[in-house]
Amino acid sequence: MGISRRQFLKISGTSLAGAAFGAFGFDLSPIEAYAYSLKTRNAQQTTTICPYCAVGCGIIVYTVEGRVIATEGDPDHPINGGRLCSKGSALRQLSHEVNPNRLTRPLYRAPYSKQWQEVSWDFAIDRIARNIKRTRDETFEQKNLSGQTVNRTTGMASLGSAAMDNEECYIYQKFLRAVGLVYIEHQARI
Repeated sequence: MGISRRQFLKISGTSLAGAAFGAFGFDLSPIEAYAYSLKTRNAQQTTTICPYCAVGCGIIVYTVEGRVIATEGDPDHPINGGRLCSKGSALRQLSHEVNPNRLTRPLYRAPYSKQWQEVSWDFAIDRIARNIKRTRDETFEQKNLSGQTVNRTTGMASLGSAAMDNEECYIYQKFLRAVGLVYIEHQARI
């Protein structure tokens, strides 16, 4: 068995560091004791996919009593092998317990108003549905200038999310096509 230069340097460096710690009398037992009392020791592990881009990196989420306490890259995931970018590493900040600036309720600003007001989810969803219906009705075209049937609306556009899985994208795409949207884009391609 031949070892490469890199492997030789790793083995030599590790041996040298171990000898140095032993020779200088460093006691590593407090570090070992701390390592056994990590905060993720009794946490429940859940694997998930990072919601930020279309790469699909694997993440392990640690929860205690339903609260996210830590996240890290999944070393068994075939895409990222445990590595995460800066956005994936900061995933824990999506939790409003960690980030108090994260919005948890919809806000509404009336036309020409300078103030945002907190509204209910029912109000927000109803308002969005009414705006979609009104815009579709005002801009819907059944036939183009050549007389061909097109059944489309050019008054709205959609910018999708790379955080959606295939099933969600399929349903979302069906909805957009049923409404008659032509301008459909996806965040992962931008």
